[in-house]
Amino acid sequence: MVVEDNEAERMLISTYLRQQGYRLYQALDGLDGINKARLLVPDLILMDTDMPTCNGYEACKVLTQDAATREVPIIFLSAYAAPTDRVEGLLAGAVDYIAKPFDFDEVRLRLSVHLGRSSEAVASAETAVNKCGDNPQAPTSTQNLDSVLFYSARVHLLRMLNGAPGIDELARRVGTNSKRLNLAFRNYAGMTVFEYLREERMQEAQRLLRHTGQSVSDIAAHVGFSSCANFSTAFRLRFGSSPSACR
Repeated sequence: MVVEDNEAERMLISTYLRQQGYRLYQALDGLDGINKARLLVPDLILMDTDMPTCNGYEACKVLTQDAATREVPIIFLSAYAAPTDRVEGLLAGAVDYIAKPFDFDEVRLRLSVHLGRSSEAVASAETAVNKCGDNPQAPTSTQNLDSVLFYSARVHLLRMLNGAPGIDELARRVGTNSKRLNLAFRNYAGMTVFEYLREERMQEAQRLLRHTGQSVSDIAAHVGFSSCANFSTAFRLRFGSSPSACR
């Protein structure tokens, strides 16, 4: 179970783990995590530390003292990775502590260790490599990472069409660098981050023109254009007609 209040980070780690064959449950904060853990009794819990309502340390103490969940290993995923933070996490009852931004291979291997499946993980990885060699169409780990980065970054872009973060900030939020993020977008979506954002803005603008009564200037601002004239020019270049003609 992944307990994380940040939607983008929750999607990032959940998408990756599903691709590794794990069945995933999600919780939105510590209190939600406690309730779901008691109901589901998962094999392992990955939990953030800094969350509203009930933080990770408090949730961990509750779960490790509950007879129903005390045997469930808890691993913290946290941006707070100073030695004192790690000690606090271990004293709360966690079995491990992984710093953000995390490395996917590190997460996979630590999960394997705490689930008692390290040898299985190695065998599974070797089998996957062999299968990919036999079948050129089989997805590779690089393709998996591309999709994870793409979908995680997409959450940030679609949430903030009128003020999307720059490429460097976006890459930082999903735990990579701008060059690797652009490569993931090219491999997965066939375009750069900027090109993808521009297309999403145009598609959203077209939808609003067709299905709402918002003014052209309001729609332009909603999708991130400070100038109505610039928006009209970009829209005409994309769709071959003006915003008014589209409406």
